[in-house]
Amino acid sequence: MSTNRPIALSIAGFDPIGGAGVLADIKTFEQHQVTGFAITTANTIQTENEFFEIEWIDLSFVLRSIETLFKRYNIQSVKIGIVPSLDYLNQILSVIKAVSPTTQIVWDPVLKSTTAFEFMNMDNQLDLNKMLSIIDLITPNYNEAEILFPGFISNQLWLQNEIPCAILLKGGHNPIEIGTDRLFLKDEIIDLLPSNKKCFEKHGSGCVLSSAIASNLALNQTLTEACKNAKAYIEKFLSSNSTLIGYHYV
Repeated sequence: MSTNRPIALSIAGFDPIGGAGVLADIKTFEQHQVTGFAITTANTIQTENEFFEIEWIDLSFVLRSIETLFKRYNIQSVKIGIVPSLDYLNQILSVIKAVSPTTQIVWDPVLKSTTAFEFMNMDNQLDLNKMLSIIDLITPNYNEAEILFPGFISNQLWLQNEIPCAILLKGGHNPIEIGTDRLFLKDEIIDLLPSNKKCFEKHGSGCVLSSAIASNLALNQTLTEACKNAKAYIEKFLSSNSTLIGYHYV
């Protein structure tokens, strides 16, 4: 394939209505002028406001898919979405880094759906930091961050000192400053303030944000630039209409 566009890969679930998962990621990649590839980790039955069922894709199939794509294409960034366990995630990470050590990885740690359907089995949490150390950025909301880093909400300075990778703490559930995202880097904390746009809750907003960041990284933006520009993109998405299904705009 001949293309002047960089390539970003989504490894995530399939949402049949396209609001979340790989379909939402591909829409986001395209709006950023990035060539989008996708490998599904799960098939789901869901709508924008109700989650019914999930069927996980066999890990060996996912790993073979990753190896096949990386052997032929130069993939600049990867966005990872829902996975059933830390071991499943670890094997995905190991294969990516084995075949392409410089590819940047963004993980949106979807631990449960908005309808409380639990996705990830958090067994073997002792291995979590080792896995995170080879990820460039994770994008948890407040609830997910508390699961990944118990006690962090009351001690965010500890989080900055101990983080194994960069963390973008999404501000949708920020109890004090609603809409303010906080980017934790090794040497600084950067607040990404909301605009004055009127935003509405959207199905798949976390998927869109993380894939926008992955797009920007593929375009050779710094991590800080990628997060700031993705913030602007997601706000357009959230303000696009009052329904749960957002529209994608450049």
